[in-house]
Amino acid sequence: MSLVSVIGLVAAFCTTAAYVPQVLRIWKTRSTQDISLGMFALMNFGVACWIVYGIAIASAPVIIANGATLVLAGAILVLKLKHG
Repeated sequence: MSLVSVIGLVAAFCTTAAYVPQVLRIWKTRSTQDISLGMFALMNFGVACWIVYGIAIASAPVIIANGATLVLAGAILVLKLKHG
């Protein structure tokens, strides 16, 4: 595996895993007061577009990383809509 691939995998892991603490905090506190609905709606749309792009270029890393990000960012969006 090349150094460039390793850097890409580390970047994908970090940017995806960054959502985990926020999801856990919202799940625990049931508070989304300080979460921007517009930001997470736009983020989810952008990540979905990345998945489409990944499919178009047949890039498993792009699809997998953004699929995981969509699950986490989508969870935050759903919790924001549920808990206001």
